[in-house]
Amino acid sequence: MEVTREKCRSYVKRKFCSLKALAVSLLLLMCSNHLQAHAGLLGHSQRPIVVAYFAHGGLYSDPPHYLRDFVQNRAARFLDQLNYSRASVTGGRCSVADPRADLETTYTSENSVDGTGDDPNSPFRGYFHQLKELKRRYPKLKVLISLEGTAASFAEDAKPEHRRKFVASCVDIFLRGRFAPGVKEPGIFDGIDVDWEFPLQADAENFRALLEEFRRQMNAVRHGLTLAVAVGDQPQMQPGTDFRRIAPLVDEIGIMNYNYTGPWESTTGFLAPLFPAAGDSHGYGSVAESIAAYEDSGIPRRKLLMGIPFYGYQWRGVNPDNNGLFQPGEAVSEDKPYREIRELQFSYSFFRNPKSRAPWLFDGGNFWTFEDPVSVDYKVRYATRKHLAGIMIWELGEDTAEATLLTAAWRSLHQPEIPIASQD
Repeated sequence: MEVTREKCRSYVKRKFCSLKALAVSLLLLMCSNHLQAHAGLLGHSQRPIVVAYFAHGGLYSDPPHYLRDFVQNRAARFLDQLNYSRASVTGGRCSVADPRADLETTYTSENSVDGTGDDPNSPFRGYFHQLKELKRRYPKLKVLISLEGTAASFAEDAKPEHRRKFVASCVDIFLRGRFAPGVKEPGIFDGIDVDWEFPLQADAENFRALLEEFRRQMNAVRHGLTLAVAVGDQPQMQPGTDFRRIAPLVDEIGIMNYNYTGPWESTTGFLAPLFPAAGDSHGYGSVAESIAAYEDSGIPRRKLLMGIPFYGYQWRGVNPDNNGLFQPGEAVSEDKPYREIRELQFSYSFFRNPKSRAPWLFDGGNFWTFEDPVSVDYKVRYATRKHLAGIMIWELGEDTAEATLLTAAWRSLHQPEIPIASQD
């Protein structure tokens, strides 16, 4: 067969174009793989988020706690997520826990988030209206509703015959915004935080199924809603729970890394030490040990939130040995917010554990355990190094008016080159 010059050119051109297309495809594939790997690295090194609870009981504090306070002291700018405490879990359904605080309190121009007073005749006022205004001012802020009730109520509601209706009531009220007759305000809450303290061995399977039902019904409302669960400081506090099966259902697992010791003990210790302290013969435990235990139970670090308390405990009549640490004394049942404990430092001696960086105060008879900016900074840096999902604060109303502890946490995440002033 005769091969003309034109046929040869056509043949070479087709082959060249095919090879060129193949090369382009290979190059695109290489770029795609590189971008995916880079995205993976970015996701792995993403800064932890700052999650904080705000309790509805702040309305009854002296002075009351208003959400406007967190605008004025810039605290809202430092938050990624606010968990509003609380919704009521009782009688087989969710409900608004405190209508007066959540829907009925009339705000003035002086204490409202947007500087505009409420219409006293409106059925939608209170903290819920203020949350709406806060989200309008900070559109990137997520707000979750925290479901809280007795362990017995949760156990009953999680049973197969009650589960679907119970979850439907929570979703209908808080995610669809049907707070009360004549009040429909969807979009205020971006998810649900399940705070069941704590499922027993007999509840383990129902606990998992309850979270599965929440996930199913929340996805039906819209994808992207956050499902969180609060857990005790050790997996054993939820005996029988299979965390490997729970982890895929939820977005966040907040460890309550506080109350390692407290008023139920007759010996002083640290409220929430990052690491075990030398001389702790009681085995109170530590935050790092708790996080490791949950990892071993099958939860990825990227879903774990480290709990940080903004309150402290006191013991009286404490033995003066070891500056009061790990000594017998009379525990005081009531906790105190950090803003009050900070003022005591002028009349007490201040100490800090060199390993966990946990502070304490002692005046020869009275002992206080709490968190301060240095210990918060140390914990946040640890959470960053461990690539945890973030930190979980209980609770905002217990910080100082200047948001001292929250500012320390935010600065440790976003401005790590700025050292936190030591009180040693």
